[in-house]
Amino acid sequence: MQTWQPVPVPAVPGTPRPLRLYDTASQEIRPTAPGRTATMYVCGITPYDATHLGHAATYLAFDLVHRLWLDNGHEVHYVQNVTDVDDPLLERAARDQSDWVVLAMRETALFREDMEALRILPPRDYIGAVEAVPEITEVIAKLIASGVAYRAADDTYPDVYYDHAATQWFGSESNYDEPTMRTLFAERGGDPDRPGKRHPLDPLLWRMARPGEPSWDSELGPGRPGWHVECSVIALNRLGMGFDVQGGGSDLIFPHHEFSAAHAEALTGQHPFARHYVHAGMIGLHGEKMSKSRGNLVFVSKLRGDGECGGVDPMALRLALLSGHYRTDREWTPDVLAAATAQLAAWRSALTRPAGPPATDTVARLRTHLSDDLDTPKALLAVDAWVREAGTGRGRDADAPGLLRAAVDALLGIEL
Repeated sequence: MQTWQPVPVPAVPGTPRPLRLYDTASQEIRPTAPGRTATMYVCGITPYDATHLGHAATYLAFDLVHRLWLDNGHEVHYVQNVTDVDDPLLERAARDQSDWVVLAMRETALFREDMEALRILPPRDYIGAVEAVPEITEVIAKLIASGVAYRAADDTYPDVYYDHAATQWFGSESNYDEPTMRTLFAERGGDPDRPGKRHPLDPLLWRMARPGEPSWDSELGPGRPGWHVECSVIALNRLGMGFDVQGGGSDLIFPHHEFSAAHAEALTGQHPFARHYVHAGMIGLHGEKMSKSRGNLVFVSKLRGDGECGGVDPMALRLALLSGHYRTDREWTPDVLAAATAQLAAWRSALTRPAGPPATDTVARLRTHLSDDLDTPKALLAVDAWVREAGTGRGRDADAPGLLRAAVDALLGIEL
């Protein structure tokens, strides 16, 4: 699948700081410890609607991870999927009486445009579920052969399920107890009450073909893959076990990331699937998480396109989303965007001066705060402090504006 265009990332003088991130599994902030090539898998969109601010905040968080690894001299192998066949997509296509393939292609193209506008660095591998069906069916067949997957007791639709208790590691990523798991499984795409399953928590691996649904011929019989195994296989086949960061929104902790890890661990007999599980908080509107079911989505493309002068500057959107810590559930309001727009204007104005106060310490503070679990609120305050001092007109360092511009570009991804 086609990815989007990259932007150049400036080299920044000074000493990089190794990145430390909160790991959901261990429930602590720990150093990431990549080799020469840092590896990251971030779960992508199900393209049944446009990119909203919750999506943008998540991909922005992992863009900062990408940028900080680059600053530390690592190459980065970043993989992202697109769930371009799944129930929400098919339901939306049926509602609109449109072709599900066309809908997926259109919304994926719009997502790429939004990512480019926000200057989010693209993944090296951008893989759709549809193109990965052959490798997914191969893995499912292996799971059946090893006895950790089974057919539902249903003569009409003998779907394939994974035995959630197949390894001793199940639950080690989310740390949830079974009642919590059962509740979340029902809320987040699971089918705990499906007749023929051995246990309510067993997740779907292969859905046998139903009338009117897309399906693929395979050794499993005609059907389509489940959601969790899709990410497990795409990540495993490109990054291997024990890659550095598995990322996504906090609503993916369970069941999606728990089961993605479980499938790979059962297949390989190794643990862990990822060395860090990193999750971004939710963006809310009017006191509720943005979601299609609540009808409270704020779309990136709409914000970019609104207004007589071409809409909101994507850098103001980026700055607004960076104003809160990535792990914090936070509210989107017009005031957040207005403050970021004014902040961006002040930064740009200060950097038009031919000289300013020395910026070396400011760049060092940027690195310190961002390396500490992506503490963007403190990083923005460090830039604000330099901008205020520059406004006094006392600075005489001709190199300072260029240095700070490069650092803000490279580390925060904001073009000034």
